[in-house]
Amino acid sequence: MFMDEARFGRINDVRRCWAPPGIRPVVPFQIVREYIYAYAVNANLPCPFDGDLDALILPDVNTQSMSLFLQELSLNHVHEHIVLILDRAGWHTAKDLTVPRNITLQYLPPYSPELNPAEHLWDEIREKWFLNRYFNSLESVEDQLMQALKTLMESPKLVESICLFNWMIN
Repeated sequence: MFMDEARFGRINDVRRCWAPPGIRPVVPFQIVREYIYAYAVNANLPCPFDGDLDALILPDVNTQSMSLFLQELSLNHVHEHIVLILDRAGWHTAKDLTVPRNITLQYLPPYSPELNPAEHLWDEIREKWFLNRYFNSLESVEDQLMQALKTLMESPKLVESICLFNWMIN
């Protein structure tokens, strides 16, 4: 399984968008430094090429949150042994990280995010659910992120296409 996490918050990213001819679109802009984090694993055992997704939204990225995510992942796949491929973020390699017995961590080479197909999930979520959006509260960011992750969890073919698993098996 490939694992990654991403930050979502109330600082919005204003980009070009379509509008009828002669109308200039107005997009509100805000800089509020409040964030939540999505942890996600894209794969399903025994075959990692079918686009299934496990995800969890947490308030922080740190060793404690990573341990909690690993525990949830372990419980979701209690009868499987998971080889989890991830980057070398500090909370992934911390000495006090609690790794369940049915999970083995395998690290990607340094400075190689392009090797992790889970990275593409965040681009999809930001483009389809967060682009030119203004959020009044961190709870509304969390609601939008939950909707995005739920949609992806219910659409394994979409996750498969986003993560480019097609080219690996053809």
